Amino acid sequence: MKKLAYPQAGVASTCRSFEEYERMFGIDAGQLSGQKVLDVAGGASSFTAALCARGIDAYAADPFYAGSREEVIAAAEREIDTSSAKLAAMAHIYDWSYYGSPERHRRLREASHAMFAGHFRSAEGGGRYMAAGLPDLPFEDGTFGLAVCSHFLFLYAEQFGEAFHAAALRELLRVTRPGGEVRIYPLVTLSWEPGPAAGRTGG
Repeated sequence: MKKLAYPQAGVASTCRSFEEYERMFGIDAGQLSGQKVLDVAGGASSFTAALCARGIDAYAADPFYAGSREEVIAAAEREIDTSSAKLAAMAHIYDWSYYGSPERHRRLREASHAMFAGHFRSAEGGGRYMAAGLPDLPFEDGTFGLAVCSHFLFLYAEQFGEAFHAAALRELLRVTRPGGEVRIYPLVTLSWEPGPAAGRTGG
């Protein structure tokens, strides 16, 4: 039986934790020392904050960061309410082996949001969040050793077509140094279908 699509209008800016990024992307922070790391479409995740706290030179890019810092933080907090309500209504279709329950999922999101907000408000952290998005990132060629993109590319295939995805993938490759890595998760749409343009970036 085909799985139900997650009910999403527009692009969500969620508060995923560093631990979720570790699992999604197979990241070992101990191996990132000396590298620059980029989180594209990072939303209000605590990934950049957590890496910076470990002494790693990390940045995030997302149009979500436009506007005042407090507006961004408040919008992320509202998204926790929205997503938590959706998950509670569809809890019976999800595997809760990682999060445990919808209630624990929310608590983890709130903790991640608090870490993001503290870093985003700070003088040092504020300069690491760029109000920019794919396929036009404000970085020089080969800037990063690792670029990650969580829950944006492929996921929103109905809103962003194949040409956008191909251009976005080329842009991620452009800002990543030779020998570096681009990691994207997941590779399916909100309807659980394979995403467009995978493996077809062109030249």
